[in-house]
Amino acid sequence: MVKEKTLIMESVLILGIGNTLLQDEGVGVHVIDYLKQSGGLPANVTLVDGGTLSFSLVADIEDADKLIIVDAAELGEAAGAIRCMENEAMDSFISGIGRSVHEVSLLDLMDMARLTGFMPRQRALLGIQPEVVDWGEQPSASVRAAIPRAAAQVIRLVKKWAANTGTEAA
Repeated sequence: MVKEKTLIMESVLILGIGNTLLQDEGVGVHVIDYLKQSGGLPANVTLVDGGTLSFSLVADIEDADKLIIVDAAELGEAAGAIRCMENEAMDSFISGIGRSVHEVSLLDLMDMARLTGFMPRQRALLGIQPEVVDWGEQPSASVRAAIPRAAAQVIRLVKKWAANTGTEAA
């Protein structure tokens, strides 16, 4: 079930997840930090550092009309590669992940939103291929170089969604 709202400006939640103590695993949080420093996002966009996930994020997801999740993902590509999966492609990708280093898996979180009937109408996972998932607070050079590209892709997606729904990104 997809929730319905009558708001003119649809809310967009950008959720960066990951453990910043495990180098490239924390890339989602680093992208959120980059977007916060860059500024210029529309007023209807909320940036959330989701850390290693928890069930407390369900309320944020349920309140969003649109959801973009940024996380390290095993894409089978070169380190720093970025892939954007929208809607059913995202659902299919996360349901294929057997294990997560997060406290709660992304699949669990999305299932909770789905069960309550408040799944965001549009959703995307921006996955970034890690190189190193080991103790350390800084991402590898290849993943660090991907952070601005991933942030730019998030912004393009927000603009695309706004254009497709006829709402303005104020």
